[in-house]
Amino acid sequence: MAPGAGPSGSTLVAGVIGDPVAHSLSPRIHNAAFRALGLDWVFVALPVARGQAAAAVDGARALGLRGLSVTMPHKEAVIASLDGLTSAAAELGAVNCILRAPHDDALLLGDNTDGQGYLRGLKADLGVEPAGRRFVVVGAGGAGRAVVQALAAAGAAAVTVVNRDPGRGEVAAALAGAVGALVPAADAGAVAAAVGAADVLVNATPVGMGDDGDLPVPEGFLRPDLVVSELVYHPATTPLVAAARRRGAPTANGLSMLVHQAAVAFEHWTGAAAPVEAMAAAAAAG
Repeated sequence: MAPGAGPSGSTLVAGVIGDPVAHSLSPRIHNAAFRALGLDWVFVALPVARGQAAAAVDGARALGLRGLSVTMPHKEAVIASLDGLTSAAAELGAVNCILRAPHDDALLLGDNTDGQGYLRGLKADLGVEPAGRRFVVVGAGGAGRAVVQALAAAGAAAVTVVNRDPGRGEVAAALAGAVGALVPAADAGAVAAAVGAADVLVNATPVGMGDDGDLPVPEGFLRPDLVVSELVYHPATTPLVAAARRRGAPTANGLSMLVHQAAVAFEHWTGAAAPVEAMAAAAAAG
């Protein structure tokens, strides 16, 4: 789309479905990418109420949408309406990106780009390659499981999951396979030992999003040679990021994962290399 031009009859459309979705940074990030590459595309936020995921997928087919990002509460609910899943989405049982099948444009496939986005962001922000490194991931929800899956596939030497919810931890540990271990968050000694042996600490919990100053692990567990990877991106400086800086540890927040998982989706939809700098600038401005 030319600068200053509005959508036309030939403009291709992608969007994000969720409830709520008005707060999403995805339209800002993707539309900045389309502008940067001069693509005649537009990305919109589409509020879809719980229970309407199948109708939304049917609508995407009927309207010829080129792709969808999927957020809560629809990441699992959309699966039954799709024509296939990538291995990442099938293993996680969750979809955050719907794309047209490369071999048949009429088919809709589900992917989960969180893990790949995390790995890209980890390298871009902190220069870290997972192979041979020891990780502790705090949190066994959707983001944590995606990170564990990606780290295990990328050759991490060990992935220990610190679990706060007994109903989730076994799933995350199973995803890590032979390199996985499970530590209850309530076992302070085991958590201290795991973090003490780790090269990288990942916070995949919502701890830090509020204003209560809570930390996912005690500040005393942090040290200068421990890389601290925060998945929360708002606020930009969470209590964990602040504590890591006080301890001299290298750290990055979750904005990079947000941008890089969007970049993977962008590449699925358009076939073009994502303009990550433009996307990151848009996300930071949001």
